[in-house]
Amino acid sequence: MKHPAVRYHVLHETRYSYESPVSLSRQLLHLTPRECRWQHCLEHAISVSPEPSVVRERTDCFGNAVRELALEFPHDDLQVHAESTIDVFSRSTEGASSASGTGTHRCAADEPDTCLPVSPAWEAVRDALAYGARPVLLEASRFQFESPHVRVKREFARYARESFDAGRPLFEAVHSLMSRIHEEFSFDPEATTVATPVLEVLAERRGVCQDFAHLMLSCLRSLGLAARYVSGYLLTHPPPGQPRMVGADASHAWVSVYSPSDGEGNWVDFDPTNCLLPDVQHITLAWGRDFADVSPLRGVILGGDTHELEVAVTVTPLADAS
Repeated sequence: MKHPAVRYHVLHETRYSYESPVSLSRQLLHLTPRECRWQHCLEHAISVSPEPSVVRERTDCFGNAVRELALEFPHDDLQVHAESTIDVFSRSTEGASSASGTGTHRCAADEPDTCLPVSPAWEAVRDALAYGARPVLLEASRFQFESPHVRVKREFARYARESFDAGRPLFEAVHSLMSRIHEEFSFDPEATTVATPVLEVLAERRGVCQDFAHLMLSCLRSLGLAARYVSGYLLTHPPPGQPRMVGADASHAWVSVYSPSDGEGNWVDFDPTNCLLPDVQHITLAWGRDFADVSPLRGVILGGDTHELEVAVTVTPLADAS
């Protein structure tokens, strides 16, 4: 039986202001929250100004809802407002978890208070995903390889190895890797851009949630494991006595790691930026190989010269759902 959910209202506002008119714009939006075992979207609406000439909705190859826009007339700016009401269930409750169907957990050795789903030794998972292994785990195998922002290289395998002792359970080893990234890397919004190579993030030990997710993915895939990039929202809390600021929240990113379980896929999420297993405070938007697959809004334009981008995300807790 599912326990009461935490209900959120999410407003994601994006505005592009162009120096000169754009004659043609085509945009791809990943702004619709996913339906998951631990999450249900009650209401969702996207408004666009100016009104697009063409709107098309589809599902991408990762199962994410996508909206395509075409603006085939001159315009000076583009505003996209996505508004959602979402129920999020605890992943540790029966029937709402993305973890093992058995519901069996064990505590992490490095943090006894953290309980993880039981998993095989990490080498057994790697071998099950290796080329030529049977059965072929197609759903997981596409998240094993390099992608635009994730590299498979010896440097990442070397960094990860400290956490992946021989015979160590997969999720325990992943938790150790997550903890090390949290401890050894500094959160610095000025250190990187979306184009910063992940090898540079490893060398400089600085970045933001997107960088830490790409780094962790690079480490896991370099060991032959399957892991995907998850985009979403995280409720942030102000210091005691201070009000929450509208627009103070932001898009967030974390990773999800695969382990075979009773012949089915078993994905468990890890948040290296905050060193925790996502639960009711994380709202899942989309997932893919890396940021490029699930960017909230991206596209191509003709004209415009330079532009200014403003993004504001407001996550507001509502009354608990029954």
